[in-house]
Amino acid sequence: MDFELTKEQRIVQDMVRHFARSEIVPNAENWDKNATFPKEVFKKMGELGLLGLPFPEEYGGAGADTITYALAVEEIGRACGGTGLSYAAAVSLGASPIYYFGTEEQKQTYLIPLAKGEALGSFGLTEPNAGSDAGGTRTTAVLDGDEFVINGEKCWITNAGYAKCVIVTAVTGVDSNGKKIISAFIVPTGMEGFHIRCDYDKMGVRASNTCELVLENVRVPKDHLLGDPSKGFKQFLYTLDGGRISIAALAVGIAQAAFDKALTYAKERKQFGRTLSHFQAIQFKLADMAMEIELARNMVQKAAWLKDKNKPFSKEAAFAKLFASETATRVCNEALQIHGGYGYMREYGIERMLRDAKLMEIGEGTSEIQRLVIARQLGCF
Repeated sequence: MDFELTKEQRIVQDMVRHFARSEIVPNAENWDKNATFPKEVFKKMGELGLLGLPFPEEYGGAGADTITYALAVEEIGRACGGTGLSYAAAVSLGASPIYYFGTEEQKQTYLIPLAKGEALGSFGLTEPNAGSDAGGTRTTAVLDGDEFVINGEKCWITNAGYAKCVIVTAVTGVDSNGKKIISAFIVPTGMEGFHIRCDYDKMGVRASNTCELVLENVRVPKDHLLGDPSKGFKQFLYTLDGGRISIAALAVGIAQAAFDKALTYAKERKQFGRTLSHFQAIQFKLADMAMEIELARNMVQKAAWLKDKNKPFSKEAAFAKLFASETATRVCNEALQIHGGYGYMREYGIERMLRDAKLMEIGEGTSEIQRLVIARQLGCF
């Protein structure tokens, strides 16, 4: 067992860390306050090759492995949770399904611009009545000649306001067991009947673009169907497994940022004639925080390693996502506690991190859903 990062992985980690500290950290508070999507930063990330990090060079990517991509997500999330969320969604949800399941023509048309950073990817799964119950999808796609006619609504869709296309899931029929057949479609955002509204007022990850989609008789050619229509549900479950690794990495990044601030503050802040770091109560908090972050990071990297080795990783991805997201919330909460009243103020950034961290327990499958996934993998039902 080798826990050392490779030379290439460290180079990418250092490069992304430097970029995040210089381009993202100074602006994160302002983006959060004004709910501003950092469009120019994503343009620069595209120029650095970050949006195509895990894809082959032949499709405009960098050919890096999943561990390298997870390291990049962690560093960006460490700088700004909202920016990290949009980055993770663009790669794991918006571009990866096209790489995994798309035809060569679809990859040439849609994946290459996404990997080069010329466009942002988006994935439309969640609906007003189908969140954790993805099988409850009501959006429909009906074949009419050489086109599918799509009708339905999607909510809380990341990056849709800046995407040139959205991968949309829809019911295309019923199988022999009476279960819905859910397929995926690549839908260009400028099509007639495709309406996108981005007016959510969110608690956290406010630098991330989040939208509602309404599709009214949107007609897409048959060749916009993504992958095997009979395996659409399994395809997006695989997509979500990969996405859980990136959300877990993002949670680790947020937690690390909060811990760094708490440790620095504890060494500087004096009470009763000593710095806070001299008090055992604070030492124990910091020790627990550091331990949980490291455990979460190891889980993320193990899940990523399994994925890179083409081994089953659903259970490990759920482990990582569940533990890392709940760790992020605990660590941010303890970091705020260590800061006391100052932590409650915007200027210290801790309250933003706590607000951002909470979404990690909800998006890409809630903590409750992760426990169900794990229980199923254990053979409980």
